[in-house]
Amino acid sequence: MDFRIMGLESPIVSAIQHMMDTTDDADRTSSAPTRTYVRDAKAMAATPADVKEYPNSYVFIVDMPGLKSGDIKVQVEDDNVLLVSGERKREEEKEGAKYVRMERRVGKFMRKFVLPENANTDAISAVCQDGVLTVTVQKLPPPEPKKPKTIEVQIG
Repeated sequence: MDFRIMGLESPIVSAIQHMMDTTDDADRTSSAPTRTYVRDAKAMAATPADVKEYPNSYVFIVDMPGLKSGDIKVQVEDDNVLLVSGERKREEEKEGAKYVRMERRVGKFMRKFVLPENANTDAISAVCQDGVLTVTVQKLPPPEPKKPKTIEVQIG
């Protein structure tokens, strides 16, 4: 709010106006994304995946070249979110060798997938072979259709 419009131009009103403007700036910065959020968003964007649906399962395929199984974590959060995460570490430089070009991504990676209602979170398997992680989530069997209930009609 600008008090000068209302004809109040004293130094004290100017000081109050300045304090109010400063709190508005603080409110704007608090809505900015946190570093953790930005880091996670970059990690997710840099981890492409394919998702396939089969009659009895869902299969998530993620490229993980050069990673060992100990560098990859597969978890289920909140009973319906599949989380694939880990970290690709930089190779130790050997004495006398230096990078001329470094294009392969290093650092943390993460990917989250919201699982459908029919996903069986108790039947998940993960295999990493030839740099490709394959996570298989079995489907729950479809619910049996309800049979109609017959009610006997009484004659009164």
